[in-house]
Formats: sequence, C-alpha cells, structure tokens
Amino acid sequence: EPPSVPNRESENDAADRYRSEMQRVNCGFEAVEHLEGNVGYLKFNFFAEPSICAATAASALGFLAHVDALIIDLRNNRGGDPHMVGFLSSYFFAESTYLYALWTRSDDSLQQFWTLPYVPGERLDDVPIYVLTSAETFSAAEEFGYNLQSRSRAKIVGERTGGGAHPVRGERLDDGFSIAVPFARAINPITGTNWEGTGVQPDTEVPAERALSRAQRLSLDDVMASSPARAWAITAERFQNAGER
Repeated sequence: EPPSVPNRESENDAADRYRSEMQRVNCGFEAVEHLEGNVGYLKFNFFAEPSICAATAASALGFLAHVDALIIDLRNNRGGDPHMVGFLSSYFFAESTYLYALWTRSDDSLQQFWTLPYVPGERLDDVPIYVLTSAETFSAAEEFGYNLQSRSRAKIVGERTGGGAHPVRGERLDDGFSIAVPFARAINPITGTNWEGTGVQPDTEVPAERALSRAQRLSLDDVMASSPARAWAITAERFQNAGER
C-alpha cells in the first residue's frame, strides 16, 4: 500500500527526542568491567553521535584507564555514527593516525577520517586490545575493528562479520517500493580496500559465544608475558580466588 504521510517534526524536536533516547539506553554502553589480571572489558551495542554521547564513552574508558589489556565486545553491535568510531579509536593511538577515507560516487570526493589530537582522560595507546565479533557485527562496528586490525593495534576474536562497508541511502521507486542504494565506499589506507561482502576476518576464529573466554585467555597471556611481576600477581590472584570458592 502507498506509504502514509509522515509526521513532520522540527529539527529541535528530533534532536531532543534523540538525546532522550540516548540517555534512556546509556548511549548503547552495556557493560564496563574489571576482569581477572587487570584486564578491562567494554561492551557497547552501537556507535552513537559523539555530540550527545562522547561524555558517556569517555567515562567508560576512564574507568578502564589503567588496565593492562582491554577486551572490546562488539558481538551485538550493528554500527552507527562514524564520528564515534573516530572518537573511540583516538584513545588507542599515541599520535594522530589516518584511519580510513570515504569515497563518494556523486562528486568523486574523498573524505579522510583521522584520530583526534585530544581526548578527555588518558589514552590506552600501549595496551593489547582484543575486539570480539560475531556474524551480526556490522557496518561501523566492522570499520572500528578493521581499522585497528589493519594497523596491528588490535586482534579480532570471534566470527567473520556481516560485510557492510558501503553506505546506502533509500531511493523511492514508486508509491509502494523503495531500494537501498550504495553511494560511497570506505577505503583503508593500509589495505587499499575494505570488508564489503567479505566481512572482517578474525585473527582467532571461534564461535561468538566462546569469544569472550578465548579473549580472556589471550589477554592474560599477554599480561603475564609482559613482566614476571604481573605473572606472579595473576597467579596469586587465582590461588586466592580458588581459596574463596
């Protein structure tokens, strides 16, 4: 049937509604935890607009500022705002870093995306990072993992992702049908390509439900290998926990 006439709302009303919704869902951030061996765990399910949600993201990373390794869980993340990708990525590089470019077909333009020169709080630019993925991980979430992986800044643990690297927009065909048409593509400066149709290939491929436990083992191996003192501390913590149980 022909679509109904949409309700018109002002830009201010739309912005207020978006802000309220982001507050209600905590900007997509679901969990921030401190795991065994001083390993941090961060789970968020979409990339919100940083103009609204940068403070929430900064608070989450502030809680994890002094971890020895970090696990970022994107298994339920379907994408979102590319500017939040840049904001979060900025915490994981010491210097300004060229993340990717977006080529647009209509005007043959190339827009570059770089990490930010300043972020609130401390950077985690020298800790091992593991990004958890599933077949449902998509779009901006894939971009985030692909960018870090291509620069050897993170390892991907889990399943091959969905494979959506080309932004699309809706085009009306008639009163009953419309289609989503790609109008641009992401270009990684390291690989020269992207993950469209292929998905992001994990460094360690395991079923999504086992990705967190595998990443925990890998991150603890990293922490223990970094210094004898940390290895001793983790061993002592395990003995203590065993005794408490």
